[in-house]
Amino acid sequence: MSINHRQLTFAREFRGYTQTQLASRIDGLSQSNLSKFEKGVQTLSDDLIEKVIAYLGFPKGFLEKRISNVVENAHYRKKSTITKKLKLEFEYSTKLIGYLIDSMAESIQWPEFKLKTFDLEKGYSPEYVAQHTRKLIGLKPDEPVKNIFRLLEKNGIIVVEISANMKFDAVSIQTDDGYPVIILNKYFPNDRKRFNLAHELGHLLFHVLGNVAIPEYRNESKIKEAEANRFAAEFLMPGDSIKNSLRNLKLSYLSELKRYWLTSMSSIIRRARDLGVMTEDRYRYLNMEFSRRGWTKDEGVNVPIDEPVTFYKGYELHKNDLEYEIDELADAFALPVDVIKLFCDSKSGDGRLKVVI
Repeated sequence: MSINHRQLTFAREFRGYTQTQLASRIDGLSQSNLSKFEKGVQTLSDDLIEKVIAYLGFPKGFLEKRISNVVENAHYRKKSTITKKLKLEFEYSTKLIGYLIDSMAESIQWPEFKLKTFDLEKGYSPEYVAQHTRKLIGLKPDEPVKNIFRLLEKNGIIVVEISANMKFDAVSIQTDDGYPVIILNKYFPNDRKRFNLAHELGHLLFHVLGNVAIPEYRNESKIKEAEANRFAAEFLMPGDSIKNSLRNLKLSYLSELKRYWLTSMSSIIRRARDLGVMTEDRYRYLNMEFSRRGWTKDEGVNVPIDEPVTFYKGYELHKNDLEYEIDELADAFALPVDVIKLFCDSKSGDGRLKVVI
């Protein structure tokens, strides 16, 4: 058996144990030996490895895997307050979902990616990319993005909703086998979900996919986040179509604008400022009034949203068409049953997938 020592670190940190905590629970294992093993400078006996991996609840075959699924653009709220433990929880969840998608691809065919990626260094702006993407998916210039999950999945982006701490918004990755994925916190209001999805779509199109080399001056989190935000605003609220309705904007107009564009009222105020039809003083005043009325916590207007189905349909195909029991899937994917249930069992899908013959 060829053991990848990094996979043991993966399993340990996913379960939330420090080296010291884990070593204290395994007879014959010291923190020093565990540390050296995880660094790849010392081996452990087969007996100890069996004990450790069994305690962590992972199958031994997991140690043979090489899971990367690089997480570069995780979107956090109040990033400075994120603990290392919480950040690792997000990142390992992301990596495991990416691994599940790659594993399922051995038996089923995921939808083909149909969108175009862009290198912003060639003079394209995030706004231009958003306009082009809207045309590509068949949206009229003044049309709101209604079934956003369906639009993304129809164009080959796999979307997965997870239960996560409210400090986590979303993340976009390309799996080790090349599939574009957005992972989204399910607990936010629908308007926030829609903006997060559009934001991550921007990351995919000019930061993640296409093997684009991002120059050092742009390869900073703040800059990439600003570019993704610009894309999301134009994608959801096209400037040429919304601009006139934002002139002389009043708070009483916001609910109807929100119902039409399906975006938050706060983002509509920000859009007016960014499009140059609102002064900075007026922007500050409206935000103060917005806060005074308690709308920062609850805007009082809900908007509809559809649901992702592709990932969950992939799981259903394995269970129903391919007739896998959950224990058999765990063996096939070299993952614990509880991990598969955690990410796959939350809903069933009705997306158009087919088994690979």
